[in-house]
Amino acid sequence: MASALTDDRMYQALVEKDPEFEGVFITGVKTTGIFCRPTCTARKPKRENVEFFPGVRDAIAAGYRPCKVCRPMEQPAATPEAIRGLIRDLENDPSIRLKDYDLKQRGFEPATLRRWFLKHHGMSFHAFQRMLRINNAFKKIQNGESVTGAAFDAGYESNSGFVEGFRSIFGVTPSKSKNAGMIDCKRIETPLGTMLACATSKGICLLEFSDRRMLETELVYLSKRLNATIVQGSNPHFELLEKELAAYFEGKLKTFTTPIDLIGSPFQLEVWNQLLTIPYGKTRSYKEQADALGKPLAIRAVANANGLNKISIIVPCHRVIGSDGSLTGYGGGLWRKEKLLQLEGAPIRLSLF
Repeated sequence: MASALTDDRMYQALVEKDPEFEGVFITGVKTTGIFCRPTCTARKPKRENVEFFPGVRDAIAAGYRPCKVCRPMEQPAATPEAIRGLIRDLENDPSIRLKDYDLKQRGFEPATLRRWFLKHHGMSFHAFQRMLRINNAFKKIQNGESVTGAAFDAGYESNSGFVEGFRSIFGVTPSKSKNAGMIDCKRIETPLGTMLACATSKGICLLEFSDRRMLETELVYLSKRLNATIVQGSNPHFELLEKELAAYFEGKLKTFTTPIDLIGSPFQLEVWNQLLTIPYGKTRSYKEQADALGKPLAIRAVANANGLNKISIIVPCHRVIGSDGSLTGYGGGLWRKEKLLQLEGAPIRLSLF
């Protein structure tokens, strides 16, 4: 059972714009008639002018309308459906070259689209297009196609432009890319927010919520460990991952079959493989996990290794809780940990509030 979350604690979280409370409550502002996320960047309302709700339905039922600043009706960091369709078109045919005129014909404002891609992908839309084309060409070259043929298929009119773009991303020329490594990445929408998935030829090597604070550090680690460049693009493992994630969130899947590629130290691999033995709907304490590993004194080391798990949900670190039944830390936010365990029907007690 979750302990009571007081109005004072929620107001404090609202003032501090605490991301740990995303998904936990919604704030109704009486003076404006709008409702907001806990992290809304709009002006802080006075304590007497707010009331709190468990979700958006309750706020709407009370007569509030959604804030246009924080957009509480959307999932955290969600990709708008129109942009998702645009990305699907590019993935299906990376040789497409959409210019500003083409974007306007599709109903997009180029400057707005550019800002969205810079915020969520760290690059402009046009740079994203180029990266998908280069990604596709890289795979063709590694499969034996000529550099000239790959450049032509990617929509490049000259080899020089293709070689320059290729080298800017992979650090080597196309002709020397046979020994270069690449990690594919893709945004995946879920009921708990957008996730970023990365995959090698072996399987999924990262699955994290896109607002995880350590995400950039994890990406740098993977790139260095595998001596590979992380590039937006398709991967055979993504299709199964998306299907299984959808089934999991619908309560129809208890065991994932998507291949994974665990990247870490020998001890971390030992801990993560132990996580895979925790059944759906069950929880285990850090002490129990250490005991199961035959290392009863390594509780803190086990907890640290859990925190460094880069494949959320599939490698179920969310099923490890405190000895007293409290949820303790979770990289994706405790509210998500609570919802994942509730989805699985696991008995929990929320101790954060």
